[in-house]
Amino acid sequence: MSDPLTQVIELMRPRAIFSKSITGAGPWAVRYSAFGQPGFCAVLEGRCRLMVDGEEPATLEQGDFVLLPATPAFTMSGFEPVIPTQLDPRSASSTAGEVRHGRANGPAEVRLLGGYFAFDTPDAALLVSLLPSMIHIRGVERLTTLVRLVAEEAQAENVGRELVLTRLAEILLIEALRMSGSKDTPPGLLHGLSDVRVAKALRDMHGDPQRTWTVIELADVAGMSRSAFFDRFTRAVGLRPMEYLMAWRMAVAKDMLRHDDLPLDEVARRVGYGSASTFSTAFSRHVGQPPGRYARTQPS
Repeated sequence: MSDPLTQVIELMRPRAIFSKSITGAGPWAVRYSAFGQPGFCAVLEGRCRLMVDGEEPATLEQGDFVLLPATPAFTMSGFEPVIPTQLDPRSASSTAGEVRHGRANGPAEVRLLGGYFAFDTPDAALLVSLLPSMIHIRGVERLTTLVRLVAEEAQAENVGRELVLTRLAEILLIEALRMSGSKDTPPGLLHGLSDVRVAKALRDMHGDPQRTWTVIELADVAGMSRSAFFDRFTRAVGLRPMEYLMAWRMAVAKDMLRHDDLPLDEVARRVGYGSASTFSTAFSRHVGQPPGRYARTQPS
């Protein structure tokens, strides 16, 4: 059976490109500007405060893990009032060694491992939009262990380092996303997969994108009437069924055009179009340029 979450992560092609140890003591607060790349943090010791724009403030404690798929602006601090120091995450990532906030001497009151990924796909914004803006998971040791492995591998110069980091990034993302999926999450892929009936339709769409799906056929898969399925899918995923199917087909097509040396009619067939011309028209309307030009201008 098709696993939509794994397929989305694979299509994102994540790479772990930065990780660092962060400590704080005494009064401290830092304000990071919006970054856009997916950021993550694991609390190894102690506790601190996290205030992500658009989200409720959170207290992070030992064993907590946070994933920000698009990393908006946020403030991280201790528990004493202090004016935040403004930081640019791009400049901060070039700082060597451990990052220390607040009192320079004495033991740390909180110790974290933080970092960010890069997504090697032009469709990152589309795929990230299907995920919650903030994922906060409490007390799952395996996530902290994975972050430690990312940090250790990033600091080493071992043979196969980039491949190992890529696989660790994929595993970390999948673990975090599947642990956070519930009907309490905002509309998106995780919410849809937590709904048994909607999940059936999502799995079939992902498993057979070349099929000429209709809303009625998808409703049958979900065991619902057309109208009930349409409303339930739209509320859960945040897109109408055919909008989601189109977005997924085009994401798959763009990936094939970038990485696979396939004739245009074969790409068209694999994403549900009966001819290269019909696919080209739909692709041009969706992407803003014909598939041939897109394939020539994108790095492989």
